[in-house]
Amino acid sequence: MGPTTAADRVSLIHRAWRLLPANARVRFIRRAGAWLAPTIEPGTPMASAGIAVGGEFSNASGMGESARIIQQALSVIDVPNWSIDTGSPWHLGKIRPAASVLEAIPRHAPLMLHVNAPMLPLVMCRLPRTMLQQRRVVGFWNWELPVVSRDWIIGARFVHEVWVASRFTAAALEPVLPGRVRVVPYPLALVPPRPSALDRAAFGLPDGAVVILVSFNLASSMARKNPMAAIAAFRAAFGGRPDRILLMKVGHPHHFPTEFAKLAAAATGPNIRLETQNLSTADNHALIAAADIVLSLHRSEGFGLVPAEAMLLGKPVIATAWSGNIDFMDADSAALVGYRLVPARDPRGTYDIADAVWAEPDVAEAVAHLQRLADDAAARRELGARARLAAHARLGSEPLAAAVRALGIHHPGESAMDKVTA
Repeated sequence: MGPTTAADRVSLIHRAWRLLPANARVRFIRRAGAWLAPTIEPGTPMASAGIAVGGEFSNASGMGESARIIQQALSVIDVPNWSIDTGSPWHLGKIRPAASVLEAIPRHAPLMLHVNAPMLPLVMCRLPRTMLQQRRVVGFWNWELPVVSRDWIIGARFVHEVWVASRFTAAALEPVLPGRVRVVPYPLALVPPRPSALDRAAFGLPDGAVVILVSFNLASSMARKNPMAAIAAFRAAFGGRPDRILLMKVGHPHHFPTEFAKLAAAATGPNIRLETQNLSTADNHALIAAADIVLSLHRSEGFGLVPAEAMLLGKPVIATAWSGNIDFMDADSAALVGYRLVPARDPRGTYDIADAVWAEPDVAEAVAHLQRLADDAAARRELGARARLAAHARLGSEPLAAAVRALGIHHPGESAMDKVTA
């Protein structure tokens, strides 16, 4: 046997690394990122006009959509902004914004990063150092439980303040960042869903059936999104009726093949369909518009983007009456489902945190709502109309405008909603 080469040693280290449990590898990478990441400027750096928005602009992810919504909304209320695509937080290469973008960003413009606390140091390691010098760093974070894990405490060192989309998330983060958390709901009334021209026929849906849509991303945790409860409620409500269809839009199925296989095995039947193709944002909105009812029997939500978009499109929503979605829906604007709180148990470990709880929705209540709305088209129209009014009232521009003013950034005082509706 010949001498051990450098390549052999690298291969051996790589094999040993792969033998470690996945959670251990994740923790190591996050801690290494926190050790290597540059520190933020102490105090509260001054702010100049405009905001640099960093996030997963090129990714079909919840945090990517978060960055896109806020960036678009800033443009609507006339706040100068510049987008920086950070890509996946797990990517190890440097983030290289175009030179024209770096030159355009004012020296003291705040940097808002739509990257959750555990991954934030890794992203900051990859940013050009000039992006962090003499800037206020704002984290826009999403979280779905009443408490956070210890990894979030580490990430808190790298921001001056944090914006969150709901009071539910704010309550979880306030103990970690006392006095530095601001609630800024996604201003979806400002940048409402705009469906493409795709209609029911384009999605293979018959005109005569009542379509119940469940839309979720497997990357967001199947245990938390709880599609199995939706299947159970639909089956109990309608059995195999051909004029009642459960349409399940599932994102990233190939990234989680074991979980998707369990879902596919449960979703058998002539009136249950799985939609797994990647759709553009406009096509996803068209899918919501093609449905008659949107169902979310989630165990927890930091905000609830799909239900909020459905409400703005005038769709009746049946949803668990707990967590972030309660900020913009109530018993008058949605069919709320009761629940009991149970210990959060997540097979992936993301939400398996000591003392954490989430909701177990009442399937029998969901069945009653499904049957009532499916059988009464007038009731669906009336609830959808109230939903649209509530979402417009609660997801407007003022929280974002107030947050921008609090940063010390001047922007035109024109009412953004007046501008949109003029």
